[in-house]
Amino acid sequence: MRDETFMTLMRLLPKSALSSAVGVATRLPAPRPLHRLAIRSFAKRFNVDVEEAELELDSYPTFAQFFTRRLKPGARPIDTSPHAVVSPVDGVVSQLGYSENGECLQAKGICYPVDRLLADAELAKPFHGGAYMTIYLSPRDYHRIHAPIEGRVEAYSYIPGEFWPVNPASVKLKDQLFCVNERLTSYLSTPAGRVAVVKVGATCVSRIRAAYDDVVTHTGGRAKTHRYAQPIELGRGDELGVFEMGSTVILLFEHGRVRWDEGIAEGTKVRMGQRIGEWQ
Repeated sequence: MRDETFMTLMRLLPKSALSSAVGVATRLPAPRPLHRLAIRSFAKRFNVDVEEAELELDSYPTFAQFFTRRLKPGARPIDTSPHAVVSPVDGVVSQLGYSENGECLQAKGICYPVDRLLADAELAKPFHGGAYMTIYLSPRDYHRIHAPIEGRVEAYSYIPGEFWPVNPASVKLKDQLFCVNERLTSYLSTPAGRVAVVKVGATCVSRIRAAYDDVVTHTGGRAKTHRYAQPIELGRGDELGVFEMGSTVILLFEHGRVRWDEGIAEGTKVRMGQRIGEWQ
């Protein structure tokens, strides 16, 4: 299917309702043979490394629990270099760099303002000119999100939005895609200054859940920013949240605080815990 045709179909599709329906379906208990078949078919179709899963495939009572599976202990060692920034997820780097004029690159010829991504000019200000990285999670990937650096969760913001796909076709053709879709952002205070971990929803991503609080997206709530009176301590690699179906994570750092490692570039496959940069 041509990219333009695909995008036309996406405009006509009731993406929010579809995402809700998919989410409900994946969480419903089903006859054991049926959900076993669905899980095994999905794992084969997308070449999921089932050997890494915490449990045997037949032990997951719903498809959603399989999709949000944890991994066996030690499957993702966390880089221990003193100033390392690590990948928060498994995925592919779609863009990285240092924001210019308060904007990040989405794809060739398309930029988006950090202010609009975070929907708060004051919260966005420290990230103007700073390092950013966008990581795309495919269906085969591990879908839990982790802290790229040790620190404290000081706030989160939930921004309701649309549910456009975040595949390469959409990223190339949909203007300011990441500013349009639903997102949940965790704000961290770290040795590298302030860090924003933006979790972007997409078609069939029924919900995004935080690990540090009872926060679940796509449940009918309004836009919200919550600041913690007592910030929540997190170690490097500790869990921040989980996608219920796959999507994209955007990392934002303060100006002059983080440099990306050589060898980390557009198209690079990364694994959670792998070193991707260094903080100053």
